[in-house]
Amino acid sequence: MRDLLEQLVAEMVNRGVRYEDARREFEKRFLARVIQQCDGNLCKAADTLGVHRNTLARKTKELRIKPRAL
Repeated sequence: MRDLLEQLVAEMVNRGVRYEDARREFEKRFLARVIQQCDGNLCKAADTLGVHRNTLARKTKELRIKPRAL
C-alpha cells in the first residue's frame, strides 16, 4: 500500500495538484467509501471512523456527500 500511495503522491506532485485539492479529494472519497460500506448509516460510519456523528454529518454536508444515495 505504501508503494501505491507513494506513486499516487508523486503523480499528483508532477501534475501540479495543490495540497488543498488533494486533501479534499482524498477525504471525500475516503468518507464516501466508509459510509457506503455502512449502508449510509452515519452513526455506524462515524463509529468506524472514530469520529463523532455530528462531525461526520458536517463533513458530508461540506463535501457534498449524500449518505443515503451511495
